[in-house]
Order: sequence, then structure tokens, then C-alpha cells
Amino acid sequence: MTLPTRSGLDTPLTPLRFLERAAEVHPGKEAAVDGDRRITYGDLAATATRLANALRASGIAGGERVAYLTSNSIEMLVAHYAVPLAGGVLVAINTRLAPAEVEYICNHSGAKLLVGDPALLASVADIDFQTVGEVVQAPEQDGTYTGSGTRYDELLARGDDTPIAWEVADENTVITLNYTSGTTGKPKGVMYTHRGAYLASLGNAMTQGFTANSRYLWTLPMFHCNGWCGPWSLTSVAGTHICLRAVRGEDMWRLIDTEKVNQMSGAPTVLTTLATAGEAHAMDRPLSIATAGAPPSPTIIRAIGNLGIKIIHVYGLTETYGPYSVCEPSDGWSDLSADELAVKMSRQGVGMLTADRLRVVLSEQADDGSLVDVAPDGVQMGEIVMRGNVVMKGYYEDPEKTAEAFAGGWFHSGDLGVMHPDGYVQLLDRAKDVIISGGENISTIEVEQAVLSHPSVLDVTVIGVPDEKWGERPKAFAVLRPGAELTEAEAIAHVKSQIASYKAPREVEFVDDLPKTSTGKIRKNELRDAAWGGAKVRIKG
Repeated sequence: MTLPTRSGLDTPLTPLRFLERAAEVHPGKEAAVDGDRRITYGDLAATATRLANALRASGIAGGERVAYLTSNSIEMLVAHYAVPLAGGVLVAINTRLAPAEVEYICNHSGAKLLVGDPALLASVADIDFQTVGEVVQAPEQDGTYTGSGTRYDELLARGDDTPIAWEVADENTVITLNYTSGTTGKPKGVMYTHRGAYLASLGNAMTQGFTANSRYLWTLPMFHCNGWCGPWSLTSVAGTHICLRAVRGEDMWRLIDTEKVNQMSGAPTVLTTLATAGEAHAMDRPLSIATAGAPPSPTIIRAIGNLGIKIIHVYGLTETYGPYSVCEPSDGWSDLSADELAVKMSRQGVGMLTADRLRVVLSEQADDGSLVDVAPDGVQMGEIVMRGNVVMKGYYEDPEKTAEAFAGGWFHSGDLGVMHPDGYVQLLDRAKDVIISGGENISTIEVEQAVLSHPSVLDVTVIGVPDEKWGERPKAFAVLRPGAELTEAEAIAHVKSQIASYKAPREVEFVDDLPKTSTGKIRKNELRDAAWGGAKVRIKG
């Protein structure tokens, strides 16, 4: 028997193949819903081809960047295929950034073209971009246009239906640039490759159980880690994308009911919004939600479970294409009580199928420079590190930060956690958020979950603040549920009933809201800055 040539064995991996296949096998299947607009997979592929040809006609090719400043929409979904199909790199920009931040990302990425929602473009109208040669306004949800300048349909008109192969010559070329939403410093451009996006998409499809019957509500921003690779992973099985442009409890429940939504994703803040909405009700059919971004508390896990909704707890970062690990139920968990199961499900778990296993390592390396694992006892704390196919190629034009991130050959998450005897990882804190009080390490997440377990508390964050005796101590900032009442003394007493007294905050400040990034992460740095003032050293325990 004669074996095929090597080139016949190696087909470069790319998520472009997902749309090609969906259009071939399910051309009439409903691909996306955006308000009253609906589009089939045949039409989605045709639109992506026309836009790719239009981008080429506009001078986009050879790895040039195209920026999108749009909400979850059909146009944003199309961009995930059309831009790389044209040979370009998609830069999906956080829609909640300030104009100066949008300017920085466009300039740093060298974007040649900017497509955006009219209202968002209006906020950057006065910016003189260094590389953006044309700004294009996307349509409103009803397909109409309200802004000025080049319209999206006019851009499309530059293209035609000339077929373009849904493939790439090199699977390690960059498909998207995702800028981190970190709480400090300039955002870094995280490079995703065609290969990584392909494998991460399949990992997510398997982890979340996507099928052709999936009706997925876009509560997760498509700009965030490319929606955890959702525009590609859901398309790989020809599921239906249901676009949501703003996350509100009323709108989520309306679409869940009218569009028969059975899957969605979001940060724990989305779970809280869903569970506390006036429209919330127990489900009479299956609905699952993948959650990440911050460890969900056992309290919110129980609240969602009480509505008959299944939680899939995943963990990852922008640098890992979104989810990297999953808290996959293990043998014997079905025998646990609801409270015991909620505690187990709040862990970050094990590496997903397309990822390598998670490690938790000490700060000190071995003599040969290799990383040293913590004891798998659920007690010794270390940094969570990852590597493999679903870890970024690196930071765009920043070799120094890239080398720093991959010290020892593994990507350093900056997250602290423990390895349990069963091989499951549990996140305890961000390295910079650990409170050292009187020589004892206190996990802010543990304290936050204790505060949040009080029925009057809706949201909370905990930081370390200076203390003359102990060096630093925990302080909580809590948001109460509407109409609820709670005193500081009552809150502290409740925490002491949940965890060791030395971990309890000595001060609880009740606030109307907590400062957050667009992806639901609390801006603890703002609260720390106010508490520590000009102090340069903020670890004094």
C-alpha cells in the first residue's frame, strides 16, 4: 500500500473550516438571530465571503489588522470569519473602553480599518488614529443606519461572491489580537493562532455540550477572548447564535423563553443578574450556563441550581483563549448534598480535553530552572501555570513580557491556588490580592464567599488595608440586595460563623455598586489605591 504524501496528511487547522462545513451540510439552518433579523448558515457563509472580498478590495491582506468596536451582533459574528478569510487579523475591541484606550489599541495593533456601532464611533470621532485609514459604521439591530460616513452595506458592496478557499497556508499565523482588560498598566495584545482557535473551539464545544440543537444566548461579549471562541465553536456544530447587545435580566429571560435558549455563558455577575431578576423562574426544560471570570461562590451556584439551571464552571484567561480548565463532576459527586456539591463545583478543576493538565507551582524554581509543584494537599499555595495548544502565541510586539510570562516553559497566570489530592485545582486569589495579616495568608475569595453567603448581600469584594498591629487586614465592600438591611456588626458576625475569625474583615463598607471591568472583574486596584494612598509597599503582614 502506498501512503499519501506528507502534504496530504497535514491540513493546517483553522476555524474557517467550521463555517464552510456548516454551510455545506446545513445551508438552511438558522445560524443567528439579532432582534428581528435572522440569517441561515448558507447566507452567513455567503456574507462572510462577500465581506472578505470587500476587505481585500479595501487593501486588507497579509496579516493586516481590522478593528471592530461593536456589540454582540450578526456583523460581529461575520467578522470572525470574513476578516481571517481575507487574510487579515481581527481586533475585537472592548466596547466599554474610554476613547483614549480605543485609540491606544488601534494604534498599537496598527489597525487599517475600524468598524463600529454608530454610538460607539461617535465617542471616538475626534481621534486622529495613526493607522486607521477608514471608519465604517455598522447597522443598528433593525438593520438601519443612524450615523454618518461609510456604511457597512457600502463596504459590502465593494465585494462580490468570488469563492475564497476556507483555509490557511500556516496554522500558526495569527487569527485575532485580543487586548487584555487588566486592572493596571497598558493592555497587551494577546495573539491567537488559527491552530489554537481551532482546538480551543472544539474543546469548548465538547465541554459545554454544543450540538446542532444548541440555541446559545450571547450574554458573553464577543469581544472578550473572541467570546471564549464561541463564534467558532458553536458554528462547528451548526448551533444557533442568539445575539444580545446589553445584558439585562428582563432581556435575558425574555429571550430564554421566546427563543427557547438552552445554553449561555458569562461571569458570575451574569448569574447574579439572572437569578435576582424579577422575571426569574424555574426552568421546565434544560438550560446550562458556563461561567468563569471569577470563582463563583457556592451561594450563587445554589441559587442558579434552584432554578433548575446547570452550571458548567470553567477557568482561564485571555492568554488561554478563554476557558482552559473545567470543574468536571467526578465519580461520587452525585451522592453529595446540594451544599457539598456547590462547594466542589466552585473549584477550577482540571484541564479541558484540548488543554494540558493544570499545575500549581512554587515561586522558587529548581536548580536547573524547572518549576516545582506544590504538595497536592489542598493547603500549600502556589501559582497556577499552563501550557500547550490553547495558550497564546505571545504578546504582540512585546517579547520581554512574553518571555516573562513563559518563565520555566509554562505560562504564568498570576493566579494563586492549591492542588487538591484528587487532582483538582482551586483558585484562591490573584497574587496581588493575597492579604498577609500577622504572617498569615488570607484568601480574599474565601472571605468574599463568606460575606456573600449572607442572604442580604448581593455582591462583595475584599481587599487588604493597612493595619498598625497586623500589617494589613481584610476590608469588605458590600452591595446589599434591594430592600435588605444589614449592619456592619451583623455582617462581621456572620463571616465569623463561616470561616476562622482571624480571616473576618474588621470593617464592612456598604456601597451602591462596585467598580468593575467590562468582563465583570472587580477593579480592586481602585479600592486599594484609595486605602493605601501613596504607599509603595503594600504587603506589610
